[in-house]
Amino acid sequence: MTNSVYTPETKKLFRSRTDRKLTGVCAGWADYLGVDPSMVRIAAVTGAVLSAGIVLPVYAAAAFLTPDSATPADTADSATPADTAA
Repeated sequence: MTNSVYTPETKKLFRSRTDRKLTGVCAGWADYLGVDPSMVRIAAVTGAVLSAGIVLPVYAAAAFLTPDSATPADTADSATPADTAA
């Protein structure tokens, strides 16, 4: 009998710091869903046009309520060579 327990990796939703066009909401959702950020941006714009702007308050709420990503991988990507030389 083995005591191996599978613990699935939990995903968290964050706004992107590195792939922002406006607030990073679409890039964060794309990272969470595992799709290309351009596809999420196209879906957001299409939804805003087809719903006569109802998606815009939802986007604004997501931008306000979703925290910025603060993982070490994201901060390492944005580090300049002068920061890593020390």
